[in-house]
Amino acid sequence: MFALVRQAARDVLSPPFRGVLFKSLGLTILALIAVWFGLEWLIDTFVTLERGWLDDLVQVISGVALLVGAVFLVVPVTALVASLFLDDIAEVVEATHYPGEPTGRPLPMLMALKEAIGFTLVVIVVNLGALMLLLVPGINAIIFLIANGYLLGREYFELAALRFRPKSEVKALRRRHGGRVFLAGLVIAGLVAIPIINLLTPLFATALMVHLHKSISQAERAPHA
Repeated sequence: MFALVRQAARDVLSPPFRGVLFKSLGLTILALIAVWFGLEWLIDTFVTLERGWLDDLVQVISGVALLVGAVFLVVPVTALVASLFLDDIAEVVEATHYPGEPTGRPLPMLMALKEAIGFTLVVIVVNLGALMLLLVPGINAIIFLIANGYLLGREYFELAALRFRPKSEVKALRRRHGGRVFLAGLVIAGLVAIPIINLLTPLFATALMVHLHKSISQAERAPHA
């Protein structure tokens, strides 16, 4: 697993990745800016008080809530961005590291959109639960890592594997190798928790799961070779 993580990290900064890197970063930043201003508009629209100490207190609390909300939404926003660039990223990884093997099939637009929206909704619900534990030191960080490790590992692995396999086969493969997929998901969840660096999550996570799927596929073929 450590070798796959190192390779995915090198891939993100390699010359073949630069085009998709700039597009992914740009769209992620724009999406997060839109989210920030959207949350700010909601607060300004629905939280109005007369000027005074109470209004100042509410403004401070609103600012903290705005920051927490923006951080909370990094995971679902990066997941949506990943769905848009998955095929571009996967193609670069496959062409660079697995030139002698068949390339994957791009996901149909409607299928990719459905998977991304469904996953994003689940991520939001789970992270809302984790957000409720913010007042319990230590536990909130553990819940965040476990929940997002499972969800991000499952989503990115399935999106990478769907380029080669039908969905039923992808789910069976993920269950057989659930430990490795979850461990890779924990690495991705840890990256999400690091400000600024987490903007690279879509590229790193997709590259990592392409490598993991290839590694698992090769391991399963070996006994039959």
